Amino acid sequence: MFFTVPTLLTWTRIVAIPLLVGVFYLGLEPHTQNLVATVMFVVFALTDWLDGYLARKLDQTSSFGAFLDPVADKFLVCASLLVLVHLKRADVFVALIIIGREIAISALREWMAQIGASKSVAVHMLGKVKTTVQMVAIPFLLYNGLLFGVVDTHLWGTGLIWIAAILTVWSMIYYLQKALPEIRRRVKH
Repeated sequence: MFFTVPTLLTWTRIVAIPLLVGVFYLGLEPHTQNLVATVMFVVFALTDWLDGYLARKLDQTSSFGAFLDPVADKFLVCASLLVLVHLKRADVFVALIIIGREIAISALREWMAQIGASKSVAVHMLGKVKTTVQMVAIPFLLYNGLLFGVVDTHLWGTGLIWIAAILTVWSMIYYLQKALPEIRRRVKH
């Protein structure tokens, strides 16, 4: 099911990521760059929710879509974090924690699926909370100004991205602990 509506939305999110990055190379006025990038990120993030909703509603779920959707999310988050590090709006240490965890847990899930133990590292509420905090922090940092003349998005975004980093480590530890019994069992054989 490569060309269902939900999968096309996911593909659109992947293809559009260079546009988000490109906004910062167009020579636009900084406030305009920030606003456009923020709106793009929010729209892309909403397509993540929409493609899942439509897949269930239209009964168009597929193993390919289940694979591609988190890949698109990781691309979006990683690209945005790299932009934010480049703009000096996010600490490189935070980006390394978040990107490193994504790679490590993806590899762990792949391995656990290969050995038939994928349920032990299924998505947990802690991972969902981490993702939510991260998806709020990133547009705040992309906007990098006063929202409604009151909310300092850089301050809030910085605090939230550090909270996301802490939740990232916590969720990684959780997933590793869940996988550890199976890892020990496999190592002994």
